[in-house]
Amino acid sequence: MNIVVLGAPASGKGTQAQLLSEKFKLFHFQTGELSRSLAKKDPRIKKIVDSGKLIPEEEMTMYALDYLKENKPDLKNILFEGFPRFISQYEALEKFLELKGDGIDAVISLDISEREAVRRLSARRICENCGEIYNLITTPPPEEGKCGNCGGKLVQRADDKPESIKVRFSYYKDNTEKLIDYLDRKKKLIRIDGERPIEVIFKDILQKLKVKDARKH
Repeated sequence: MNIVVLGAPASGKGTQAQLLSEKFKLFHFQTGELSRSLAKKDPRIKKIVDSGKLIPEEEMTMYALDYLKENKPDLKNILFEGFPRFISQYEALEKFLELKGDGIDAVISLDISEREAVRRLSARRICENCGEIYNLITTPPPEEGKCGNCGGKLVQRADDKPESIKVRFSYYKDNTEKLIDYLDRKKKLIRIDGERPIEVIFKDILQKLKVKDARKH
């Protein structure tokens, strides 16, 4: 089973992707992690990522498919978080997966407002040592400014600052929503209200995946 989880910045797609990958034992492919890894090696990409913009779509497709070839060559049982974002990327990924006989089984879209995205991301902090993520509102660290996991310093990512958040949300609206509308027309999309408690959202996703699977059979 191959599942795609899409959503605006701060929609909770990382949390739901993690829960789904654990539930169904899926390989968790994170575009954000790949982008940040590339940014460490390439100043041009770092500038793009820090500004809240996206790596050009064809370039990102190449990086993503190369990563999969190297790290998950059987191309089965993958959870895609934040990729594809464009119609061209979706079509390239679908064609790539079908080389091994599998396509994309479900695409989940987590919907939240821009106001909620700014509220959530402005409060997000990350450990500069181990990468543990906290939210000062919903999941604060045990000790202010300090990671409860390793004791490292908590910092705010450059792309989590309000000015970058608005750029990221605008990019999402301008680009990924075209993909979401395209998938909606093709009856491949599961829309989820992302402004609810984590466990309620997860239960809703599982129920809708079950219904979708039943319809296929």
